[in-house]
Amino acid sequence: MSLEPNTHDFEASLARSTQRSREIEAQVAKDPSKWRVLTGDRPTGHLHIGHYFGSLQNRVRLAGLGIDTMVLIADYQVITDRDGVGPIKERVYSLLTDYIAAGIDPEKVTIFTHSAVAALNQLMLPLLSLVTDAELRRNPTVKAELDDTGDRPMSGLMLTYPVHQAADILFCKANLVPVGKDQLPHLEQARVIARRFDERYGRFDPDAPVFPEPEALLSASGTILGLDGTKMSKSKGNTIELRMTADETAKLIKRAVTDSDRHITFDPENRPEVSNLINIAALCLDRDPVEIATEIGDGGGGGLKKLVTAAVNDYFAPHRARRAELEADPGYLHDLLAAGNAKANEIAEATLHEVRVAMQMDY
Repeated sequence: MSLEPNTHDFEASLARSTQRSREIEAQVAKDPSKWRVLTGDRPTGHLHIGHYFGSLQNRVRLAGLGIDTMVLIADYQVITDRDGVGPIKERVYSLLTDYIAAGIDPEKVTIFTHSAVAALNQLMLPLLSLVTDAELRRNPTVKAELDDTGDRPMSGLMLTYPVHQAADILFCKANLVPVGKDQLPHLEQARVIARRFDERYGRFDPDAPVFPEPEALLSASGTILGLDGTKMSKSKGNTIELRMTADETAKLIKRAVTDSDRHITFDPENRPEVSNLINIAALCLDRDPVEIATEIGDGGGGGLKKLVTAAVNDYFAPHRARRAELEADPGYLHDLLAAGNAKANEIAEATLHEVRVAMQMDY
């Protein structure tokens, strides 16, 4: 079975997923108790404003609606495509700090790390038996990695990355996963694995599968580019990190790429760098980007950058203040993560027990 659709099939699938996302949003508004969300990040660096507007803000919204939410700090996934983990402990706590500073309530949301949940990782063994080598190599992320490796062999962990993601979702029986359209193939892999487990091994409960098939909640936010006009990336140094001070932010925006046309217009296709800065201001000010561009007019790049700097610093001032409070109490952060890991372990052990029973391995 191919998990890499052609263009026509992908567009059709995307249209269906978009429509289904709208239906889910309506259902969530009526009864959030039917859903469990799994989302998270790899601690390969510090979170930036692209993460905030692209996913973190939405996580706060979903949890605020009353949806049971699990947030994974995917520390094991750092080594899928890297030779080492870097300053991973610092980055794990940086993510945790930003989550809470952004408004995630740790009393209601379970925040946990991969490496602390043994039963989650043990699920990889039976789940790996449900997919073929060919299917994994056709996964877009794995295929891209394979194409980019050159003479360097791809690690087994990178090859099985889609199954690791499936285990992340299925261990807690999440039935809703916020994703961008490029992540739909990964979610489809998790759905395939859930179905195949039921078909091959039966059920823990005769009336229900062990694993529900997770659904996608497509992100509505557009892409925020980096300050150099290319894809925002921690490795490129073109991001505004949430932990940065107002002065650091101002210096970065001052160096942001614009163009030679002094008259400011919002034209993402022809003026991506200028339009990206306008879009950042629009997100922070909750305003229409065209109106912002019209307001700046002949103010040029300097006027645009001045507006963006003020908008970003004003918007994130409460986040930075809360972050400073949290950083001053590392014991509190440690206890929060320990509590989240303990809850995730309880859930994972219960699911692993169901898997063992279904596989007749409950000796």
